[in-house]
Amino acid sequence: MKAIICKAFGPLDDLEYGDLPEPEPGKGQILIAVEAAGVNYPDGLLVQGLYQMKPETPFTPGMEVAGTVEAVGEGVTGFKIGDRVAGKGGLGCYAEKVAMPASQCFVMPDGMDSADACALMVAYGTSHHALKQRANLQQNETLVVFGASGATGIAAVQIGKVVGARVIGVASSEEKRRLAKEAGADEVIGYDNLKDDVKQLTGGKGADVCYDVVGGDAFHAASRFMGRNGRLLVIGFAGGEIPKLPVNLTLVKEYSVVGVFWGNFTMHEPEVYADNMKELFGWYAEGKVKPLIEGRYPLSDAAKVLERVLGRGATGKIVLVP
Repeated sequence: MKAIICKAFGPLDDLEYGDLPEPEPGKGQILIAVEAAGVNYPDGLLVQGLYQMKPETPFTPGMEVAGTVEAVGEGVTGFKIGDRVAGKGGLGCYAEKVAMPASQCFVMPDGMDSADACALMVAYGTSHHALKQRANLQQNETLVVFGASGATGIAAVQIGKVVGARVIGVASSEEKRRLAKEAGADEVIGYDNLKDDVKQLTGGKGADVCYDVVGGDAFHAASRFMGRNGRLLVIGFAGGEIPKLPVNLTLVKEYSVVGVFWGNFTMHEPEVYADNMKELFGWYAEGKVKPLIEGRYPLSDAAKVLERVLGRGATGKIVLVP
């Protein structure tokens, strides 16, 4: 089968589009014929050896997939050959076929688009966990979303509106701010005067929750515009800088800084994770959330697509199609 192969940590251009033996489902696994593999920011970090985990090389990147069950391993119940499923794994999804733990897979609702299903796994899964379990976002609170035109940002905007929050989307260009507004943001702003703009839009009160996938200067602004009892969510560092927190601000302003590591959550709280996905799939069926799919690209274009994602040039969700 065709797959993307990382033979050694290094530049994205070193990724190979080559042949690998077809996997066989082991105990507790299902074999999925891939319809779409989601592209995520951590995939590019992983290939370069810059992520929290470093798998043995060679490996095939890709952590989310949608497709059709081709075979069922020993001990698997609840899945049968021919089911259309979406799943999350650690690696292996940039391929024509992938064997994945059945416990990490869900049967897709009838008619669900495979690219939408991929978006619901990691992008929406991350934002949902961040806002529900980590921030405990409430109706009528103010949520500020950084990177509001990206896949996770659009998810956070839409989930914030489902909860009933007031959402301020932050994005770096007029076009990206337009997309955030179309996703449901009540107001959209840029990064140039971030602290003052949020303070002005909240009447000086500050944000109840800030969803930060950017880090760097944006985090520094957030550390100064948070409101009392606010929750500043640390999700990623797409801006390239891991910032330092002036902890005196958390003391005098009485807000919390909360880490969000969705992959850890899915491993340690699988039942809660399953409940989250059921809720997201239900919201999708009801039309309450709808991913923005920027594009579907050939599997062989993986390196080129990852370059765009890491360069913060992507909007919405991108998938690779074998």
